[in-house]
Amino acid sequence: MTEPGRTDPPAAEQAAVAAGAADPRPVERRVDLGTARLLPDLDRPRGWLLTLDGAPQSYVDLDDPLFLEFEYVQRLAHAVDLVGLSGQPLDALHLGGGALTLPRYLAATRPGSRQRVVELDAALTTLVREHLPWTPPAHGIRVEAADARAALAATPDADADLIVADVFGGSRIPAQLTSVEFVREAARVLRPDGLYAANLADAAPLDFARSQLAGLRAVFPEVCAVAEPSVLRGRRYGNLVLLAGRSPFPVAELARRTAADAFPARVVHGDRLDLLVGRARPVTDATAAPSPAPPDGAFSIGG
Repeated sequence: MTEPGRTDPPAAEQAAVAAGAADPRPVERRVDLGTARLLPDLDRPRGWLLTLDGAPQSYVDLDDPLFLEFEYVQRLAHAVDLVGLSGQPLDALHLGGGALTLPRYLAATRPGSRQRVVELDAALTTLVREHLPWTPPAHGIRVEAADARAALAATPDADADLIVADVFGGSRIPAQLTSVEFVREAARVLRPDGLYAANLADAAPLDFARSQLAGLRAVFPEVCAVAEPSVLRGRRYGNLVLLAGRSPFPVAELARRTAADAFPARVVHGDRLDLLVGRARPVTDATAAPSPAPPDGAFSIGG
């Protein structure tokens, strides 16, 4: 029996999907916030890409939750690996669900973790549940349909070891998730030694990323950014992972891990972060705007 509020599929449905189709085919469905597509990976028998209105949202390999296709998810995973003791269960709050790539990873690497996933698009969660079910050992994952800001506000103080903000309305972060007031709510929910991690995308002159870093630094004493050098130099549009907390973070170890990735990333911290942020100021609820739209051609996958 599933727990109240969980969206785990019935056992028969899990078994049917687990058996796998000999000829997996794309799935397209209208969901609450757009048109979702599940595209099979020809190179990995049970790998699937989720897109929403043509923008890539998640990649999941049902046979291997440790396989992370997107570079920014690999960087998030490196950071998550360094929270607390290796393998120790975490209480995690994920704002933004998609196909649950990181929750699946955390369930596999830190058994016993309690994970709450907030995904506004209930129809999208239903699609993922039907075709990419989260099966054992991914116990402890609970998905709820709610607005991320409202769900965060309703969460008790010091409730999470980890908060991951990866919320996109299509290809843009909603304005209410970009303000310093939102960051203060996250800090309230985070435990003293916890980690706040956010994914965003930006391009030259990185004004949005700078304002988000300024907002984090107004609330947290420890902040760093992780991205490919070409993104940091403004040469192309791409993802930046922002990390923040109250306790010192093993920046050197994170830098070592991200530098060894197939697409190496740089960790910006301390004086270099001062230079990156420059004179940027935090945005407030009164001045917040969605993240910038991606440039034409940023995504190679059609809608």
